[in-house]
Amino acid sequence: MSPLLGNGPILIWSDVRLRPRAATTYNGRRQNNRASLQLMNSRILFALGLFFCLTPWATPPLALLAGLAFGAISTHPYKAESQKLSKVLLQSAVVGLGFGMNLQEVVRAGRSGFVYTALGIGFALIVGTLLGKLLAVQPRPAFLISTGTAICGGSAIAAVGPITGATEDEMSVSLGTIFMLNSVALLTFPTIGLMLKLSQNQFGLWAALAIHDTSSVVGASAKYGAVALAVGTTVKLARALWIVPLSIGTAAVKGSKTRIQWPWFILFFCLAAVANTYFHPGAAAYHFLSNAGKLMLVITLFLIGASLSPVALRKVGPRPLLQGILLWVVVALASLLAIRAGWIGI
Repeated sequence: MSPLLGNGPILIWSDVRLRPRAATTYNGRRQNNRASLQLMNSRILFALGLFFCLTPWATPPLALLAGLAFGAISTHPYKAESQKLSKVLLQSAVVGLGFGMNLQEVVRAGRSGFVYTALGIGFALIVGTLLGKLLAVQPRPAFLISTGTAICGGSAIAAVGPITGATEDEMSVSLGTIFMLNSVALLTFPTIGLMLKLSQNQFGLWAALAIHDTSSVVGASAKYGAVALAVGTTVKLARALWIVPLSIGTAAVKGSKTRIQWPWFILFFCLAAVANTYFHPGAAAYHFLSNAGKLMLVITLFLIGASLSPVALRKVGPRPLLQGILLWVVVALASLLAIRAGWIGI
């Protein structure tokens, strides 16, 4: 056989082998191009959302809605970085808001709020435990949801979760439940307060006792008014202080040696209020820092909303979500009735 005839079949065979490989390469490039385009679109939408937060029209509820809309239609391009940044921004926002508050009001609200929050935390933990058992929710998510409802939402879950040995999925389920209800509270509480004709003091106290996360408490209170903001923020921070004893108690029961997280930003909030009350030469700087705190809160709420993707929501499941909803409704109604009846007040 001639060399030409001998090489013919080899050439045909090689050509057949190369065609599928070329098609696979082409499809891979198309998928990569599509993924790159989606990522670019996500980054553009995310940047537009952040830009909206910097405009005068961005209020806490609108920022949260913008974040929720982004999470519903797009994949978060900076999810891990966003989660870390939102925590730092929230704590910085709280400190910044302290520069706009009077120390006497903070002390008065904090003194009363500390007692109310102690009673409310005990009540929420007991009811949450019972609901978790009734609904057959796994013990760790049930405890984390109860803790988040009782104290300060995501911060409490982040502090207590590692102590209980919670898995990543259990943390996601608990955080997803709390953040969903936070979003509902921020968007509905101011309207409910106006419908019930709650005073500024009443609404601030109710928001601090009934809304899970500090960001949503501050956002809802800021929407309602300046006095509500002062009361809500202060009582909520008094509530947040209970993270430490609860973490210590949980560590003792579980025999865990996980490091306890201390909410140092609350101390800086108090120092900011001291400066605003007694060191008047810095009034212009305090005004700037207070406004910066409000801006950081708006950005924080957008970042929180953007993290609630459909995938994260589907992970929650019906039982933990039902536990969270029922516990939240019980806590919100009980605290509202106690405030309306005059049993508790600031």
